[in-house]
Amino acid sequence: RTCHSASLVAGGLGTMVKHSRVGITVLLTIALHTLTQNDMCEALNVHRASSRRQAFRDMLAITTGTTAAATLTSSPPSAMAKEAEEDLMSVYFGCGCFWHVQHEFVQAERRILKREDMSLTARAGYAGGKATDSTVCYHNALNIGDYGSLGHAEVVALRIPPSSFEEFATEYFKLFDDKGNRPDQFGDRGSEYRNLIGLPGGVKSPYAKQLVSASMAVGDKLDFAVGKGNDKDLRAVAFVMDTETYPFYVAEQYHQFHDGFNLNENYPNSYNSLASKMANSGSLQKSVCPNGALGIGVGGL
Repeated sequence: RTCHSASLVAGGLGTMVKHSRVGITVLLTIALHTLTQNDMCEALNVHRASSRRQAFRDMLAITTGTTAAATLTSSPPSAMAKEAEEDLMSVYFGCGCFWHVQHEFVQAERRILKREDMSLTARAGYAGGKATDSTVCYHNALNIGDYGSLGHAEVVALRIPPSSFEEFATEYFKLFDDKGNRPDQFGDRGSEYRNLIGLPGGVKSPYAKQLVSASMAVGDKLDFAVGKGNDKDLRAVAFVMDTETYPFYVAEQYHQFHDGFNLNENYPNSYNSLASKMANSGSLQKSVCPNGALGIGVGGL
């Protein structure tokens, strides 16, 4: 699986900021009473538009024929204090294949929040589609809840302290190269692999401004657009989704804590085994989907 910043209207700010790749900044202040919500969304839209996963797809084809952000002070609280003092927020990030992305966010949880194995919250899954089906699955021979057909993309969800959101957003932008290409840009393509950022309130969220700050901090690589569901896969564009309207659906156990999309991207067993450990402890959300493409439950089959 070979699985710029941004125009973005932040709700309540009445401001659209466009940061160009070449470092030119244009700030347009817009009086809210002259701008309808529709206009705000339209102003934000962007109009420009051999691996493990390939082997997996080939096999399947043969067998099936187919709320406000906390202010950080000069002496921030410890990671454990953040967890204890703040209500956690649910967010998700999509950037191509979720295997590699989950690993990177697990590492971020360990580093930023000092979480240990059984406290990790990064989960591979699906989001971003208009469909409201409660069953969302990976491609399978029974064609049950196929996530691609439902308009969803692969994402990784986390539960984090709100004061840590910008740090995690920064980790997300680090996944892209200096031209805004994701790691698997020239491998996995299509709407199932589009770039997504899900947060409470979407572009109206008080955290939207932090997305711009995080993106600028790591090279101003992406543009943002309002996610409307079933969005197209556009290079160097991330769709911002409202998690209430476009919720997260956890992926099957065999996709959790998986090796990366490149053939040589193998993670240690201590990482791979987290899925079964969490399942046994009951801390891994259980998917009701077939356990494998063919329902066998071994090796992704």
